[in-house]
Amino acid sequence: MGSATREALAGSKAALAELGRADLPVAEALLAAGRVIGESAHLRTALIDTEADVAQKRALVEAVFGSRIPAEAASLLVSAASRRWSSGDDFLAGIEEIGIRVAADSAPDDVDLDAELLAFERAVANDAELELALGSKLGETAAKTQIVDRLLTGKASPQTVVIVRHLVQQPRGRRIGELLRHGASVVADQRGFDIATVTSAVPLTAAQLGRLEQGLAVQAGRRVRFDTIVDPAVLGGIRVQIGDDVIDGSVASRLSSLRQKLAG
Repeated sequence: MGSATREALAGSKAALAELGRADLPVAEALLAAGRVIGESAHLRTALIDTEADVAQKRALVEAVFGSRIPAEAASLLVSAASRRWSSGDDFLAGIEEIGIRVAADSAPDDVDLDAELLAFERAVANDAELELALGSKLGETAAKTQIVDRLLTGKASPQTVVIVRHLVQQPRGRRIGELLRHGASVVADQRGFDIATVTSAVPLTAAQLGRLEQGLAVQAGRRVRFDTIVDPAVLGGIRVQIGDDVIDGSVASRLSSLRQKLAG
């Protein structure tokens, strides 16, 4: 992510903070608008044109979407378009992130959206047929959304359904597992904590997780929630990942490092 995009995203998040808590239909409309923009290179280019001013971009948003999207969604879209993005794809990523953040804000405090998204990610990872159906580039979008509706409607929160429906409709080259993990991390960030993916050969005890949580919270500077994975292939020790940061203290990693040294 380039510096221009980081600044643009920061500005878009600031606009969201000024807007305050919005309803789920705003998130749904913003994500849908992002998909429309993603299908039109001409529209995408016009919206991120640095020569056009805010008034021109607002007029373009009104001309394309009119009253089909709530005023709050239109305002956030114009705010995003008024920033300086490194590329059209970064602009789409920014719209997506703001939409997911709005969805996170719209959920009741007792609904763990990140946990629902990660639970679905694990279900998909454990079912090769389902993973292919949702992740195949050859699959029809309508069929993918029907699968999401069948599996999640009534079983997960409406916010999770909206987020997953969007992700399978606009993957932008990402695998389904990556999409769901990204969605969970954005939700977590909006709610003020990080997700730490902890991989170990055997399940960790509550006491071990407690000590690990304290250490990671101090390092991260805010709350941490765990996504635990048991993988005998790590042999022993643990591997912790928070975003792009990885702490690999697994036996498998140390053996791999030793083999490389011996080979050298």
